[in-house]
Amino acid sequence: MNNPVKLQSIVEELKMQFEESRTFLSIKAGEIISVTSENLRAAEEEEPFDHLPEWEQEDRKVAIDVVENFENYKELPTKYEVNEYEIMENFCLTVSDQSKQESLLRAIKEKGAFRRFKDKIIDFEMEEQWYSYRDECFKQIAIEWCQENKINFIK
Repeated sequence: MNNPVKLQSIVEELKMQFEESRTFLSIKAGEIISVTSENLRAAEEEEPFDHLPEWEQEDRKVAIDVVENFENYKELPTKYEVNEYEIMENFCLTVSDQSKQESLLRAIKEKGAFRRFKDKIIDFEMEEQWYSYRDECFKQIAIEWCQENKINFIK
């Protein structure tokens, strides 16, 4: 890779992944790009795009480059590979106050787990602990991904 990537850039992308897009690292540039699934499909099918607005044409060109030069890109872990529920559960297990731990573990069961968890974190005034723990987990995921893919990074 020509340019090392900033680890924090990867962390930020991991935190904001969307279902309708995929995120890649351009190995040569050391830059992270997001491409919509729609643009990737259109690029693979070689759909014409000269009728699109200029900004959309630029997005399509990036998607075409990803499709045609896939070896120059590494896909970042998807939101499904970054199991935020597991991160939440592991955080609960780090809470030393037994009653708070049990309350948090109950909160993350069943539908609506993320909302209930965040409400409990606020009630227990643990937001700073949670976000610090979560950030560290995302950072570790990013480091492991870089190492697995032989990506040079800057902390």
